Amino acid sequence: MPHQESAEEVVPLLERGIKVVDISADFRLKDASEYQKWYGFSHPAPQLLAEAAYGLTELYRPRIASARLVANPGCYPTGAILALAPVVKEALIEPDIIIDSKSGVSGAGRTLSQQSHYAEANEDISAYALEGHRHLPEIVQELKRLQPGQMASVTFVPHLIPMTRGILTTCYAQPAPGKLAGGKKGAEELQELYLDFYRDEPFVRVVASPPHTRHTSGSNLCLIHPTINPITGKLVIISCIDNLVKGAGGQAVQNMNLMLGFPETAGLQALAIYP
Repeated sequence: MPHQESAEEVVPLLERGIKVVDISADFRLKDASEYQKWYGFSHPAPQLLAEAAYGLTELYRPRIASARLVANPGCYPTGAILALAPVVKEALIEPDIIIDSKSGVSGAGRTLSQQSHYAEANEDISAYALEGHRHLPEIVQELKRLQPGQMASVTFVPHLIPMTRGILTTCYAQPAPGKLAGGKKGAEELQELYLDFYRDEPFVRVVASPPHTRHTSGSNLCLIHPTINPITGKLVIISCIDNLVKGAGGQAVQNMNLMLGFPETAGLQALAIYP
């Protein structure tokens, strides 16, 4: 359902005892005032915002399993938060973070617009929402929840690229002093941190080389490659997802499985389209 309309439909379903995974943004943000700023409406059911579980299973699995209302994360936030969660939770980086994301045209949905029209998007790449994308408060909210004592300062710039599906996100951050070794050893420590953090996750893979969007096409996987730039010493963390699967419907099924007591991977283990 479209934003705002979804919340109005969800309330009577909950009153009937039906569990809901909402794929709109209507229950993702915990502060009701943010909806007027970023989505242009006053939230019709603010009393449910605190109750709604944020549906990023890798971070909130127990809460999702017992929830009656789950807010399915946005596509950009899914890739960005999974990329940054280990280093934010361990307070390994400075709070000034840059997130550069590139998405295919399916991220805009099927509503006709000049920007996503094939003749405009083909053979072209462009940045948009430089004044602030509506997924920014969602990203900031979840990063702050991972490290409540730290104020995250996030610069998020999305880009439209001429492909059908997929999101590639590159995150840049400065290591906190004394937290990681320098050079090759630091990069190895970072890799081990990510491998340990996501060791038991069925849909996250920590990979040894930068992933391609094609590698996740048609699957519920998130591929992550963390490293340290040997020249600047900055962390560079890359993630790839299919925005229509892990970034939308696949993640909703993953949440539904948890809520109903099914195996979390049920219906989601089909092979990716690639190669």
